[in-house]
Amino acid sequence: MVHIMRASLMVLWMAASTAFAQPPKPVGTPADFAAITRVTEDFQAALKSKDAVKLSSLMLHSNILWSSPASDQQVATMRRETDPNFDGVRAGGFNDFVQFIKREKKPVEERFYNVKITQDRDIAWVMFDYEFVLDGAVQNYGVETWQMVKRGGQWKIFAVTWSTNFADK
Repeated sequence: MVHIMRASLMVLWMAASTAFAQPPKPVGTPADFAAITRVTEDFQAALKSKDAVKLSSLMLHSNILWSSPASDQQVATMRRETDPNFDGVRAGGFNDFVQFIKREKKPVEERFYNVKITQDRDIAWVMFDYEFVLDGAVQNYGVETWQMVKRGGQWKIFAVTWSTNFADK
């Protein structure tokens, strides 16, 4: 009987300690946080100045995931009217974006709000609300996320996804 009580108490103690245990915290440093923040600022500055080389230098490579996935309704329409294999993720990504920035004659900027950075060693996630502005007018807005990786001591963007809500004209 004593063994059963001891075993029961041990199980209760283990359950209680597990319930109150905190998961390990991600490993990040103030220097890395500042460097990641600098990438967001450099991105915005390069966009405003239409500096394609600077924009490209912030990416891990030119073929990163760069997409605003289409809604189910948009996918259904495209499949019905144009491409039965359309999956809602457009090809072209970053390269098309850089070409657009280079060609566009009007001022372009992207405004970031509520930026949240989460880092764990050499991986980071940046999430923020955004507004994409063309010639002083908001064209679209939503939530954007970047996945970043630290390579050779430098933080690089390796995936960008965002929601798209079109501004009322």
